[in-house]
Parts: sequence; C-alpha cells; structure tokens
Amino acid sequence: MIYDLLFRTCAETLLEVARNPEHLGAEIGFLCVLHTWGQNLLHHPHIHCVIPTGGLSPDHTAWIHPRYPFFLPVEVLSLIFRGKFTAALKRAFRRGELIFHGRLRCLSNPKMFRALLRSVFAHDWVVYAKKPFGGPEHVLHYLARYTHRVAISNHRLISLEDGKVTFRWKDYAHHNRQRKMTLRSDEFLRRFFLHVLPHGFVRIRFFGFLANRSRAKMLPLCRRLLEMPSQEPTPADSVADPRPPAGWKCPCCSGPMVIIGTFTVQQLHWFAVEQTTIDTS
Repeated sequence: MIYDLLFRTCAETLLEVARNPEHLGAEIGFLCVLHTWGQNLLHHPHIHCVIPTGGLSPDHTAWIHPRYPFFLPVEVLSLIFRGKFTAALKRAFRRGELIFHGRLRCLSNPKMFRALLRSVFAHDWVVYAKKPFGGPEHVLHYLARYTHRVAISNHRLISLEDGKVTFRWKDYAHHNRQRKMTLRSDEFLRRFFLHVLPHGFVRIRFFGFLANRSRAKMLPLCRRLLEMPSQEPTPADSVADPRPPAGWKCPCCSGPMVIIGTFTVQQLHWFAVEQTTIDTS
C-alpha cells in the first residue's frame, strides 16, 4: 500500500506542477520505476522517473518547451510532494489501512502517529532532477538493468564462508569507493527479502500521455508536433535482425555476444517443466 501511495503521489505531483501555467502549462508523460534498495541492501525506497523535456499544450496543438534551465523547479516539486504524501498517509491512517508491527507498533496510537508526521513535515524533502549524462538511451539502459533483478546481482557476491556472506558495494557517500561488506547469512537474507515485492506488484508504471490508455494516440501526435520522423514499421523492419544489439558483451571475457538461436515462450516453459521433472525424479 505504501509503495502504491509513493507511485500515486509522485505522479500527481509531476502532473500538477507541469499543468500549472506558471511553470510549464502542459500535459506531460513519463514512466516510473520503483527501486527499494541501496548498494548495501538496506531499505531505501525511491522512484526513478524518465520524462520527456516538455509536454503537450492543453489544446494539443503545440509542444511546449520548459522555461527553466531544466524542466521543472525541484523546490516546488519537493513542497508539493511532501504535502501530498503526508496527506495521503493521514487518510490511510484514518481508514485503518496502515498496520504497524514490532518497533513501529506504537505508531498505531493516533497521537504518536500525528507526532511522527509533524516531525517529517518539518524537514525539507529532496526531489532530484538532472539531465542524463549519456543521453536518453543511457538512462533507459541503466534502468533496464534493474527491472527484473532484486537487490543484488551475482557478480557482486564474493564468498560464503562460516555462515557469513561477503559482497562488493559502492560507497556513494565517499566518491563511489568500492568496498566489501561481510554479513551473517541470516542478516544478508533479511536485507535481501526486504526487497522482494508482493506477487503481481507492478514496479514499472506509465503516466500522462505515456499511460497505457493514451500513448497509442498521443505518441504519434507528440512526434508530429516535434517534427520527428514517423515510427511506423516498414516491411524491412519487420524482418528480424540476426545481429545482437550493440553493447551485448560476455560478462567473463568481454567479447561480443552472438545469437545462435531463439526460443519461444512455450519452448522455455517446456524446458522449465522438463528440468523440474528431471531434478525431482
């Protein structure tokens, strides 16, 4: 429920500020990706948003470019996001939708909960926005590495000895210094399972003119207003290109990867069932 609330208030903030004529006066579209972890596997929920710089005019006849050095003022976004998120928490508490366990059980007391909200509201909330260092493709490749992975990848694991797990992590607070961390196996598992989302939870969501119900109509309009070439597939495009995408390299030797065969979803399912049968027999 809290993750849903994070998505909703984040999207409402961006859409509201962008619609305001004092800031952009446009309808925007964007995608959001939920991350819940930091490099040390501690709980750090945050949402990455990828947003085209600009949006559609209210009458959909023009593309509006930002008047600020970069998109929207982060100070305004921070204030509105803080207000929306804390207000949504209050509503959820009044409806009995928040359930507290363990050390947080005391927050089920309305007085304690109101005190917590007052304390967090007194702080400045940070919204961070920046241009992509390597262009839009770089951002999408960065996020794509996390969409179907939970918390940590195998190449960061170093050892499992004497009931302890050692792994590499990047210390962003100290100039991205590479460090090693050793945890008891139960603590490592505790941190890992903090990031396993409920079954069926959608961690990539689209809003505005990129929303599922809108983008088939709105994207061609945006491209036309931006005088971009059409994305309609040609007969040549419909033929599968046997060459792998640029950047496909072997993680061991860094040599170029070559596609030697492809499988359908049905074939992959059959292989999985067959392997399970072999393992259990």
